[in-house]
Amino acid sequence: MKAAHLQAAGPQPGRRGLDPRRKRSWTRALPVLPAVVLLLAFMAGPIIYSVYLAFTNRALRGAGAADPEFIGLGNFGQAFGSAQFWHSVLLTLAFTIVSAVIGQNILGMLLALLMRSASRITTTLTSAIIIGAWILPEVVAGYLWYTFLGKKGSLNGVLGFFGLPAQDLLISFPILAVAFANIWRGTAFSMLVYRAALTQVPPEIGESAQLDGAGAVRRFFSITLPMIRRSVLTNLMLITLQTLSVFGLIYVMTAGGPAGASQTLPLFMYEQAFSFGQLGYGAAVALLLLVIGAIASLVYLRLLPKEDKS
Repeated sequence: MKAAHLQAAGPQPGRRGLDPRRKRSWTRALPVLPAVVLLLAFMAGPIIYSVYLAFTNRALRGAGAADPEFIGLGNFGQAFGSAQFWHSVLLTLAFTIVSAVIGQNILGMLLALLMRSASRITTTLTSAIIIGAWILPEVVAGYLWYTFLGKKGSLNGVLGFFGLPAQDLLISFPILAVAFANIWRGTAFSMLVYRAALTQVPPEIGESAQLDGAGAVRRFFSITLPMIRRSVLTNLMLITLQTLSVFGLIYVMTAGGPAGASQTLPLFMYEQAFSFGQLGYGAAVALLLLVIGAIASLVYLRLLPKEDKS
């Protein structure tokens, strides 16, 4: 009787030996240990080294290559005092807002709404085309748009057929050209997110509102949008973070030019680190880009209602 009572009461304080439940938990964690070690080695390791680089004058050539030194916040001070850095920050924000927050987000929502009432064949074909653009590597998508928008590209061939003057959008409006290419490539993600979210909206609610005289726009803003607001903010956060780091698409189309007119922060960071050989300064710019992404994520999380944060 006494033994059964002690067993029901669980392990007693001061008893020697490991709690069997805790021992079983550690045993179950052993299979994932190699994966944790690999993650720490190949993800945490480079991140920690990049943070270290940001506080040094490490370079590919010169004094910083032979004997790198700890310079504290020197790289960050150099960035904050650089007009080129702030120019790249503004271009990055413009590129992200135009192509992700406005372009991909709104176009993805429109496509998802239209597909609710479209036929199965139309939905399948449209989804295949849009997702096909999404799965293309950035470099391939960038080359396609370069051949379309370039001076001797397909667009000017079409304009010439109708007797219109030729355009070189990669020179005249480079940041808008790369933003449009990013919209074309990334809209599929938003469309898939919103298609999944719209399935959670009971059609009976919309039908009841329609019987009460509510139009399509009123039903969307008063019923649909509030019910999928969590998906909207999640989608906005993900596409914002993805767009902030776009590099290959812009590099292939404009290489940041002309004269830095499309040089977003990832391209500015690449130029400083590998073209000019300032690895420490480039790492500092990368950390600042990470901070911008973190601030954007916090803003989206703050916009979530309290009941959705739990």
